Amino acid sequence: MAENFDVKLVEEMKYYTPNPEYKRNSWLGDYQKAYDEFLADPDAFWSNVAHQLDWIKPWDAVKEWKYPYATWFTNAKLNITANCLDRHVNNNRRNKVALIWRGEGGAERIYSYQKLLSHVMRFANALKKIGVKKGDRVCIYMPLVPEQVIAMLACARIGATHSVVFGGFGAAALNLRIQDAEAKVVITADIAIRRGKAIQLKAIVDEAIMDAPSVEHVIVLRRKEPLVDIHPTRELDFYAVMEDVPEDCPPEVMDAEDPLFILYTSGSTGKPKGVVHTCGGYMVGTYYTSKYVFDIKDNDIFWCTADPGWITGHSYIIYGPLAVGATVFISELTPDFPDAGSWWSLIQEQKITVFYTAPTAIRMFMKMGEVWPNKYNLKSLRIIGSVGEPLNPEAFEWYYHTIGKDRCPIVDTWWQTETGMQMITTMIGEKMRPGFAGKPIPGVTVDVVDKSGKPVQPNTMGLLVIKSPWPAMLRTLYKDDERYRKYWYTIENCYTAGDLAVKGKDGYIMILGRSDDIIIVAGHNIGTAEVESALVSHKAVAEAAVIGKPDPLKGNSIKAFVILRVGHNPSENMTQDLLHHVRTTIGPIAMPQEIEYVDKLPKTRSGKIMRRVLKAKEMGMDPGDVSTLEE
Repeated sequence: MAENFDVKLVEEMKYYTPNPEYKRNSWLGDYQKAYDEFLADPDAFWSNVAHQLDWIKPWDAVKEWKYPYATWFTNAKLNITANCLDRHVNNNRRNKVALIWRGEGGAERIYSYQKLLSHVMRFANALKKIGVKKGDRVCIYMPLVPEQVIAMLACARIGATHSVVFGGFGAAALNLRIQDAEAKVVITADIAIRRGKAIQLKAIVDEAIMDAPSVEHVIVLRRKEPLVDIHPTRELDFYAVMEDVPEDCPPEVMDAEDPLFILYTSGSTGKPKGVVHTCGGYMVGTYYTSKYVFDIKDNDIFWCTADPGWITGHSYIIYGPLAVGATVFISELTPDFPDAGSWWSLIQEQKITVFYTAPTAIRMFMKMGEVWPNKYNLKSLRIIGSVGEPLNPEAFEWYYHTIGKDRCPIVDTWWQTETGMQMITTMIGEKMRPGFAGKPIPGVTVDVVDKSGKPVQPNTMGLLVIKSPWPAMLRTLYKDDERYRKYWYTIENCYTAGDLAVKGKDGYIMILGRSDDIIIVAGHNIGTAEVESALVSHKAVAEAAVIGKPDPLKGNSIKAFVILRVGHNPSENMTQDLLHHVRTTIGPIAMPQEIEYVDKLPKTRSGKIMRRVLKAKEMGMDPGDVSTLEE
């Protein structure tokens, strides 16, 4: 796997040194000192972090590591919502703003910590009223509105395991996730609003639950007038269900290792992976990174532009920032509607201080030019961040100069759904290198190795691995523990992340992208097998293979190679029909940008499709070893 990288290119990449005040005033202080303290006593390091939070009962041990299984804060009792809400209300911050929401047309709602807690407790009691109890699974399929946040926190309040599904997924993808989790309740909205248009979410849910026998109730947030009709026995109105319930809902006592949520992410097989995160370690990891990576202070206004349907939204819209006590801003507005100044006007208006977005958005803004951000006053920004895929050097430079005005540190973060928390970045005050995410944060051990697990030489490409457990790590894959074990047994004694990387002589790490059958499109992980399965489910398709192609805006686009069944012929109508089929089966994010009709696909003698051969041919590259290719 290890290959010589462009050493000259790596070594010539410049550094940017932030104002020394950033390091002096940061929560972390000196990176190397903090990292050395972690290495000297990892358990003491994480114990010190955990002691900043409230626990119902303290732990017997910080961690127990029985490879490849870890338990963190063993036998401790807690409730994460008590740390996200009650802790602040009880410490004279009840009137501090917790959540600001902006919708289209200027709609705005503001929740203090007291108001948010009150809504969460009432909705938690509503869930209890309809029979939801500790350990039940609740599927949440909603737009980015305050009620989505309230629903997630209400589940956590009573110990129900939430499974949030991104509102861009179609009925088949939603059904698969509902069925696998055996969700007892689905919480949705009648519509999402995107670029001035209503997206009919409830209609998708109606189709998705037709073959989902576990679902007993559907709770619907009705946003449009006149109110959409709801089924009198199965369906409940979001606000009506909260009528006549107690206002107080004490937090359920949870063990540190009790499940908090299941989040499905694309896998290298057709079935999505249900990543399981638990209460204690996830709380500590997301609190720690929110506080120390973003350096969140009491007067900051924090905006993460992700959706709670992804892990970034879980960790850095809801649980991490609220545990810190931040003021969180969320918006249903897209970056280019009603014009390309949409986000910059919100930063100016709301005085956003910490801004966390995706490289896809940054590259889209680059394409639109500097004229749009230059129309607005962005002086409130203190820290800017990146998440979801590698931030290429050109995008880094534009972000730093045009948005950060040569003064805001960039925290370019690498992590995964599985890690639960950020793992690699350039900590506040440290020198930044365009193209490099940075170093492992204090609390994490990371390396770049070959297939045998041996560290590769500096400036050499290898596999990114994590060499010791961390608090927010996934505990298993729901109903598929064998699949979990593969993370730790692909390379012995390491968690294999599935990403290719290069480590410079200075220890800074550049992430190059996936090494497995995952395509990252606009920051979203799309499994090749899931797209191929959707295509093959069309009556006209015999076989299909998909690859990722570099895209200047999205990072990657999807190209499909399709073999049609006898009696069906390639045509523009066929292409549009297949695209529509993928859109309705999985969702718009999985639609191929290109479809090429072929007579055969490159396969091994055992019948496995060799996607790298397709990709090499598409990119005009050497396909490498093809000795296993069938004739």
